Amino acid sequence: MKYVFQIQYLNIRESYFNGKVRFEKDEFTINIQDERRGKVLRLPFLLDTQKRVLVRCSGPGVSVEDFVEYRGESEWVEIDSTPITFYIADHQDQFDTLEIIEL
Repeated sequence: MKYVFQIQYLNIRESYFNGKVRFEKDEFTINIQDERRGKVLRLPFLLDTQKRVLVRCSGPGVSVEDFVEYRGESEWVEIDSTPITFYIADHQDQFDTLEIIEL
């Protein structure tokens, strides 16, 4: 299954990003940071998997993806991935889509 979020904005903080994403009719806070807890994904709803998923952030001319471990539910969309965090730091305002793809 594939879940597609629209990235409304991402703000850079000291060592992470936060912002807002929209999924269907709902709006959620998003937090993207490096791998302090390992490569982790948490979502505001449950997925049908307890395995690794593919997380892809993209926009016109840019794309970054990483395999992370789905670790259940949270109030926010939480992504812990160093490659994604560093790439977004270099291309912050260019992303408009977040995809979560179950493997």
